Order: sequence, then structure tokens, then C-alpha cells
Amino acid sequence: MNAEPEVLARQLRRHIKGEVRFDNGSLALYATDGSNYRQTPIGVVIPKDNDDVIATVALCREFGAPITSRGCGTSLAGQCCNIAVIIDFSKYMNKVLEIDPVKKLARVQPGCVCDRLRDAAEEHHLTFGPDPATHAWCTLGGMLGNNSCGVHSQMAGRTSDNVEALEILTYGGERMRCGKTSRQEFDDIVQSGGRRAEIYKSLYKLREKYAALIRKRFPRIPRRVSGYNLDPLLPEEGFQVGRSLVGSEGTCVVILEAILNLVHSPPCRSLLVISYPDIFSAGDHIPEVIECSPIGLEGVDKMFVDDLRKKGLELADIALFPPGQAYLLAEFGGDSAKEAKAKATRCMAHLSRFGKSPPMKIFDDPGKERRIWHVRESGLGATAHVPGMKENWEGWEDSAVPPDQVGPYLKKVEKKKKSA
Repeated sequence: MNAEPEVLARQLRRHIKGEVRFDNGSLALYATDGSNYRQTPIGVVIPKDNDDVIATVALCREFGAPITSRGCGTSLAGQCCNIAVIIDFSKYMNKVLEIDPVKKLARVQPGCVCDRLRDAAEEHHLTFGPDPATHAWCTLGGMLGNNSCGVHSQMAGRTSDNVEALEILTYGGERMRCGKTSRQEFDDIVQSGGRRAEIYKSLYKLREKYAALIRKRFPRIPRRVSGYNLDPLLPEEGFQVGRSLVGSEGTCVVILEAILNLVHSPPCRSLLVISYPDIFSAGDHIPEVIECSPIGLEGVDKMFVDDLRKKGLELADIALFPPGQAYLLAEFGGDSAKEAKAKATRCMAHLSRFGKSPPMKIFDDPGKERRIWHVRESGLGATAHVPGMKENWEGWEDSAVPPDQVGPYLKKVEKKKKSA
């Protein structure tokens, strides 16, 4: 920084309507997220609207201060921690601004919680597909930064797959809307000149230079969320600049608004719980389950259950599970209970063709389904800081491999653990 934080704080208080927090208590609160990283920020700004964000970025640029966008702080790899001015969107800029049920689009502010959007969309029998285990707290801005997935990414893909356009602000103060860009739109942007034209021309040159390598070398796995998304810039993807920014964790731009795609929300669900002797066998059978087109798919193992027991947590929900040491939870949707259950039943028949049929149980009571999903969503809390065991730390939960490699990958991880 080119000046003391106190000077920047005074200027921020003069120019924005929102909250400016540079006190030690706030710095301590925002020094960490859901990870094992800790960095004391310069200060915290809680903007009330876009004008506050624009003024904050302008002042930070003038003072040479870095900025970091923050949602609800559930990041597991330190993405919300930085020696920077933290911009927290969750308190005021948290609205669903518009739902268009005909076009199946939603316009939201970055601090909008995932479940708030999903609840608003459900009024039109729609939903936002990606739903991490923290869906009751995580914000759409954070999901865009992280390129989040979740149980129902099986139905709708990653967050990046569900972005129509983003309203963004660069550190240099350029505000623009980024989405799919036709050749005519690209030419119009370039003809208009200015910083936006420079950015688009640079991205186009990057795409042209590396297109062949991007097609060849970018991993083709459903949950590829690491690094920067360059493939949306390819011609066959429509030069989707908005989607290319998803997953960049606020290192490129600040997101002011997002226009997101919604999908049909099946009104009826059936949950098939499939039991296995170990988590490796469960991983090996994921491709067969995927062939049945579930709208949601997750796995839990015996260690998970044992950790719940050691922490003295409520085990009544676990009693619903069939006997076993590991489980796949496959959810099927339909426009009627009969249709949803029929899909789950067909999956049972499909799995029975692969040698010995694993123990399976269908749940089509919404209350019991919620109780089973609650067990899964307790995951991080269940396995962290277990009494009588060594401390373990976040950071490995979001590793990703192709679905047909989950079983072998888990075996390698276990082998490494035993040899460590």
C-alpha cells in the first residue's frame, strides 16, 4: 500500500454508504475461512450497492491496496484469505433481482445465498442445479469464484455450465457485461475501442494461440474446477467470456451481478441407497450408476459413520441405511412419485446385472430422504477434530478424477496413507 490503512479507511467512510471495518476484531474475524489458512486483511468493506463497490475498488486502486471478494467464507483452500481489503457481499448485496421462468434465467447479486435462489426458482418449478453441501449458507458469488458443484451437479453440471452472463468490474474500473460473444458482437466491441476492446482482443489472441492445446490437454472430467477456464473461449463454446471467469476466485474481476441458467426441478424424488463392503467397491460402481441418469449422486463410507459416533452426534438417521460399510446415494427425479420410483427401480435392476447384487433400499418419503441427505451434509463437521484422533486439516476434499477412476484413485490414496 502507498499509505497507512487508517487513511484508506477514512476515505472509504467518506465515499461509501456501507460499512467500513478496519478494527482488530473485524480483522481477526476475516483472517480465515473454512480452511486451515490465516492471513490478516488490511480491512473489510461491506457494500450496500454497486456504487459502493465501484467506489471501493477505485479507492483501493488509488492507494495501491489489493482486494479480495468474499461470500460466506466456506472455502477450503484459503480463497477468502488475503492481505487485502476484503469486500463482503453477503450482508446487503444478497438479493434475487429477477426470475424469468420463460427463459429459465435468474439475475442475482453476488451475496445471494444458494438456497435463496433455489427457493425463489422452485415457485416456478425450476432450480439452480449446483448445490454444495453448504447450500444453506454459501453465496452465488462464492460459487462463481470456486466453480462449485454439489449433489445435483449430476443433473445440471458445474456452476460455470449454468452461467448465462456476468456483470463485472475490473480493478482498473472498467464495468462490463460478459457472456457468449458472437462474431458480430466481438467486432462491435473491438470497433468501440477502449479498455473493453483491449481485453476482448487479448482473450481472442490467447484463444487463437492455445486453442489446439486447450482442446488436447484440458482434462475432460465433469468436476474439473482447478485453474482458469479457458475452454469457454473456444469457438465451439461461443467465446463465453463470463464462463471463462468462473473459478478464478476474484483474481481477475469483481462480480456485481450474475445471470444464471435455471433447470426444471423434478417435483418428485426417489432416493436409492446402495450398500457396499468398502468405499473402493462403491467407487468402482459409479459408472454403472451414472448410466441410469440419476439427478444426484454422492458417497459416504464407514469412517464417516464412525466419526459421527465418536463425536456423540445423533445416529438415528444413519439407522435408515441398509447394512454395509460404504454407500452410494443416487437420487432420481420425475413429474410423479410413480415415475421417480420407477427410475430408481430400473437402476436396481441394472446394477443386479453386474454379478452379485449389492444391498439396496429405495426411499420415496421426502422426510426420510431429507434425513439421509442431512447425514451426507454433515460430512466436514463429522470428520474434522474427532476426539481421540490426530488433528486433520481441510484441503484434500475437493480433489477430482474421472468417474471411472474414483475406485482406483481411492485405493491409491489409502495405500499412501498406510505408507506415510
